[in-house]
Amino acid sequence: MPYPDTIAIDGPSAAGKSTIGELLARELNYLYLDTGVMYRAVTVAAMQRGVPVEDDAAVCRLARQVDIQILQPTVDDGRQNTICVDGQDITWELRQPEVDLGVSPVSANAGVRAALTRQQRRIGRRGRVVMVGRDIGTVVLPDADLKIYLDATAEARARRRYLENVGRGQKCEYDAILKDMCRRDQHDSSRKAAPLRPAPDAVILDTTDLDVEEVMVQVRRLVQERDP
Repeated sequence: MPYPDTIAIDGPSAAGKSTIGELLARELNYLYLDTGVMYRAVTVAAMQRGVPVEDDAAVCRLARQVDIQILQPTVDDGRQNTICVDGQDITWELRQPEVDLGVSPVSANAGVRAALTRQQRRIGRRGRVVMVGRDIGTVVLPDADLKIYLDATAEARARRRYLENVGRGQKCEYDAILKDMCRRDQHDSSRKAAPLRPAPDAVILDTTDLDVEEVMVQVRRLVQERDP
């Protein structure tokens, strides 16, 4: 059976995009690309170099200069990929709380989005890809063969992020995560550059009360039903 050649998965933070995207790509033997890590990589680079994330011009220049590499896992520590900036492995730094706070203005930076979108489209044109993010179906790959938008309540997503951080040994508070998640949802959905929203032809799946396998059952059905 022919499968969609390009699959776009969008949705807010902690809706399950990365987990589902990675599993689906593995099952189909497709390339998996979570574009969100590219914006987080620029955020980490800005913080390491003392560049204020609110300085649009400086962050834009940085995004054009740094070498971001997304590799297959190089360490068996549960990572989905190894992410390097200028040769430095920053994989786990991407999920630090301060990066969660700083990534929204970076991802809303029109210059940064333009620089990274060009890279993402080049990858998408190769086909056989599951690309995950917040504007894949609306901006990066508007002609994707299958578009899926994963959603969940802010409370459910905050709980997932809390448990994820605790599992990594990070100190965190659920209430603080929930507050930041609501703030980020508002920021991402109201920004001028590629606001977070489902594509008109996306299939919306609410994952609030679903576990990973239950979501995968629905996603597999969509893949099998959608001819390229």
